[in-house]
Amino acid sequence: MGQTVFIPRELDANEPRVAASPDTVKRLAGLGFDVIVEAGAGTRSRIPDEEFAKTGAVIGRASDVAKADVVLKVRRPTDAELKSYKAGAAVIAIMDPYGNDAAVAALARAGVTAFSMEFMPRITRAQSMDVLSSQANLAGYQAVIDGAAEYDRALPMMMTAAGTVPAAKVFIMGVGVAGLQAIATARRLGAVVTATDVRPAAKEQVASLGAKFLAVED
Repeated sequence: MGQTVFIPRELDANEPRVAASPDTVKRLAGLGFDVIVEAGAGTRSRIPDEEFAKTGAVIGRASDVAKADVVLKVRRPTDAELKSYKAGAAVIAIMDPYGNDAAVAALARAGVTAFSMEFMPRITRAQSMDVLSSQANLAGYQAVIDGAAEYDRALPMMMTAAGTVPAAKVFIMGVGVAGLQAIATARRLGAVVTATDVRPAAKEQVASLGAKFLAVED
């Protein structure tokens, strides 16, 4: 019997993500791991239990974490969750340790080995594990989609027989991974985009996406 990997349902009501996909489960099973996915873990990500089961996972209960050698989570486990983890288990998640000394101390008391995924080196070999860039990319996209929904009007210029509706103007503050994706998404939706960043070097990136750069003056 191989080591057991457990993928729980996230307890935070505002966290719809799940720490693994059916493809991830298939890869882990292929490497010899016994994979248990808590029932309903993927529901809020629109992944039914059946999809995990098809790729080699056993659908289990929250209490099954007690026999897990490795726990994959999106968010750092709560104190209540840690009480069910066995000592020596490896817990891999976005730990958010800064300013959360009590939570880090709780991990130590539980005797688990915690891997904070946001500390993964941002190098070529580790790109497939770069949670910051991947999630920031999605956040930039979602920010524009949510903003467009709140705006509740058309973003592109619309020319009709009744007249012309000017394009919406979108302003992006910060041109990191999320900002660049926000610019690209807003441009695809037809908005006129302006962006700013404290780094002058970002001007070229902004221009390459068809947006106007607004320099920050000292």
